[in-house]
Amino acid sequence: MQLPANRMTQVTTTAATRQEESTSESELPGLMVRYQRGESAAIEELVRRLSPPLLRFFSFSQVSMAEAEDLLQDCWLRIHRSRQTYRAPEPVLPWIFAIARHTRVDGHRRRQRRMSREVLVADPPENPTPPPEARGDGSDELMNILGQIPESQREVILMLKVSGMSLEEVARATSSTVGAIKQKAHRAYAKLRELLTKEQ
Repeated sequence: MQLPANRMTQVTTTAATRQEESTSESELPGLMVRYQRGESAAIEELVRRLSPPLLRFFSFSQVSMAEAEDLLQDCWLRIHRSRQTYRAPEPVLPWIFAIARHTRVDGHRRRQRRMSREVLVADPPENPTPPPEARGDGSDELMNILGQIPESQREVILMLKVSGMSLEEVARATSSTVGAIKQKAHRAYAKLRELLTKEQ
């Protein structure tokens, strides 16, 4: 099923570019095995290759870029602690993104707890923190549109279209079935088309 034209074309074009830039899945298991053995070159290569798609995944979760970078750091710590649970020659991306999903959910829970403890003040501070700078690449507009669909559907779209994962990989990463992922993607596309039609 094709995404709607206009602004959503940016998603598919960007996703196609990212897929071309993404690592060959067949190389990742070998890097993971070397990482498990403690080879520093393999660790650096995995971080170099996988950090950009992971950061995109976190940055489209309606958080600031600073928070997305914090989530990325937390995710790599979790990957490091869990590295021995990876079993070659299983695909690496579903294993990585399963950890990323848990990192994002835990980050959301932490933010909710922090917000529930914050106290409202009558007068804001004199020098409020400036809002995050606009990225200038259409990401803000895209995040606003994606923010209007359910979280589970948004997550599937991000993995499929932004991170360039296959249906099977997304199913593995979310502990779901390919059929359920297709259904979520179908519903997300329909909702996105509806939202874009309303804006025109």
